[in-house]
Amino acid sequence: MTADTVDTSIKGTTGIGDDGGIAAVTSAVRGRVDELLAGFLDARRPPVGDPDVAEGYRLLREFVVEGGKRIRPLLCYWGWRGAGGEEPHEERAVITGAALELYHAGLLIHDDVMDGSELRRGRPTIHRGLAGAPRWTGAETFGQSAAILLGVLAQAWADELLADAVAADSRGRAARELFNRMRTEVVTGQYLDILAHARADADVERALTVIRYKTARYTVERPLQIGAALAGAPPALLDAYSRFGLPLGEAFQLRDDVLGVFGDPAVTGKPVLDDLREGKRTVLMAYAFARARGPERDRLRTWHGAPDLDERRAAELRQIIVDTGALGEVEGLIALRAVQALDALRDCAIAPEAARALAVLTERLTRRVR
Repeated sequence: MTADTVDTSIKGTTGIGDDGGIAAVTSAVRGRVDELLAGFLDARRPPVGDPDVAEGYRLLREFVVEGGKRIRPLLCYWGWRGAGGEEPHEERAVITGAALELYHAGLLIHDDVMDGSELRRGRPTIHRGLAGAPRWTGAETFGQSAAILLGVLAQAWADELLADAVAADSRGRAARELFNRMRTEVVTGQYLDILAHARADADVERALTVIRYKTARYTVERPLQIGAALAGAPPALLDAYSRFGLPLGEAFQLRDDVLGVFGDPAVTGKPVLDDLREGKRTVLMAYAFARARGPERDRLRTWHGAPDLDERRAAELRQIIVDTGALGEVEGLIALRAVQALDALRDCAIAPEAARALAVLTERLTRRVR
């Protein structure tokens, strides 16, 4: 994977004047990230000959390579390009984006274990796939434990891949510092999330704090800043990316919360009952609990988080969410955050083609259906 190889697939699309040009660059970057991840994982074989270990490695490779929106690599790339990144150094931005995606895969594996999720991207989650592989008792425990290890392995490999991109110069050190900060933030956000669940905490402000650290910084703000750091961005531009990235990241997660309750499983690839059965303490549910009264509140307390929740009861909960105005409130927050992000983008001194690309991404991330 050389810089010349990257130039061949992405070079020639620098003159972006419309959505078609942006789509061409997006497709090229996504393709390069896919290629990098496939080659990187293919080169990492199990150090032992056990076929069940090989199956774990195969499932991990499939999970990483054959799914995902590649949001973080794309934002890393446009953050780099917006900060004046030059083509001879493009490979650094692409490899760093691939490292972000690999780290993200490890987090998703762990998140699915903690949530007890059955499906991800329309396929069995890693721990469910592993539980069906061994030929001995205790399959469920094995699947969860093995998935945790594979998630750790993905994150360790992300570090390894990142080391290929961030040389020991000032720009590489700045990118590495932001990557390290991002890891601390997202783990803290996840910790806050499980605390909210344990406390049965449905407070709106606390729920917003969770998504700020668990998703907004890690999904949008930090990838943009990491890419910008690789291009030598000054502190003022990093701050500008933060003003754009935080509201967009919050809108992204708020949309995810809506899809987790009202989405189409055939499109999202996830069962629509999971979030309600788990009792996720989202902003959406915080508003519903705050506004529900009498029998509605009783039904929320009884069935939100009930493992035996069925579709009939889930439909009742969805209706309560609508009737209390919780859904409308969250849709309003998404729209407001999108406007805030776009306003910040207009004030952001970045390359025009990057500004157009980020505006397109804002639209897609906040109005997505999966």
